Amino acid sequence: MPSNDVRTLAQAAVPTAAVGAVAAVVSGVVAGGKGAVGALVATAVVILFMGIGLYVLQRTAKSLPHLFQAMGLMLYAAQILLLFVFLTAFKDTTLFHPKAFAFTLVAGTLAWIVAQTRAHMKAKILYVEPDSTTGRKADKSGHSS
Repeated sequence: MPSNDVRTLAQAAVPTAAVGAVAAVVSGVVAGGKGAVGALVATAVVILFMGIGLYVLQRTAKSLPHLFQAMGLMLYAAQILLLFVFLTAFKDTTLFHPKAFAFTLVAGTLAWIVAQTRAHMKAKILYVEPDSTTGRKADKSGHSS
């Protein structure tokens, strides 16, 4: 992964982990140990799903730039769907508190999206190729009069 991609990943994962830690403490106080476990599992799921999504999106941008926007929309729809499926699959579990899990899943997802948006807005990404360093001037085109 190029350094810019790693930077974006870190700038999105760290705030999400912080939100997850706060949610684990709050869930632990409100719902006990199972609440804290639910919050930690939800945080791990969000970081894993969104991190994989960011990786896939970056690879798509490099290899198929003409599909970037469509892939981004499809990817976010798939991530939200997968998170919903994960939430539905574990709604009646006894391993952890399902409401703490659900609230942390939503809070972590929102934190990731906000942090990733902020990281992208602050990134200094060139969208125009700079002139080559060979010093060759561009060929003139058109009628010269």
